Amino acid sequence: MPQDEWQIALERQIEREKAATRERDALNAARRRLPMVEVDAAYVFDGPDGEVTLLDLFEGRRQLIVYHFMFGPDWEAGCDGCSWVVDAMTHPAHLHARDTSIVLVSRAPLPKLERYRERMGWRHVAWYSSGGSTFNVDMGVSTGDVSDPTTDRGERHGVSVFLRDGARVFRTYFTGRRGVEYLGSLWTYLDLTPYGRQETWEESPEGWPQTEPYVWNRRHDEY
Repeated sequence: MPQDEWQIALERQIEREKAATRERDALNAARRRLPMVEVDAAYVFDGPDGEVTLLDLFEGRRQLIVYHFMFGPDWEAGCDGCSWVVDAMTHPAHLHARDTSIVLVSRAPLPKLERYRERMGWRHVAWYSSGGSTFNVDMGVSTGDVSDPTTDRGERHGVSVFLRDGARVFRTYFTGRRGVEYLGSLWTYLDLTPYGRQETWEESPEGWPQTEPYVWNRRHDEY
């Protein structure tokens, strides 16, 4: 194909991609206005430093992203697809700079999670076991039915987003199936949260925290 014809075809493609970006911005704006549901169950998780609550998972920050990693209690290894997702997760300091924590939660016992973490070489994200509570079932990612054909032995993957108001916790968003393909960069993770990227170009509810674009981000060891 001649260069000029290729350039025309490319520009048409870019226009479609720009339209998709604007639609994605509109979807993100709508997500920031979704209603929230309070989570008042006293969930307890098993972590490297002992038992913690859902509130503890925030580590004092306002927002929390939970990736529901498929790892059943009787499994010897974690889900390969979920492992792809975690492989793509980058340094959480940038999320922390936007008052957002991110953790993995699975039903498998903590020793299994720790062994698998060591095997995979993951050091950048906290991982907790919810095996002692109904958290996974209540979040819709575990059925307990190993014969359920819509799950992998009773387990589903997904991502839940929570917002903290003092000691009160609200669930603001959930997606599963191919929705998790959206994950993989810090910007797209922030897009899932009720505060978004917290930049002034975003259409957000009145009073949401915002700064000018790009003025807040640093190298992860410079915050």
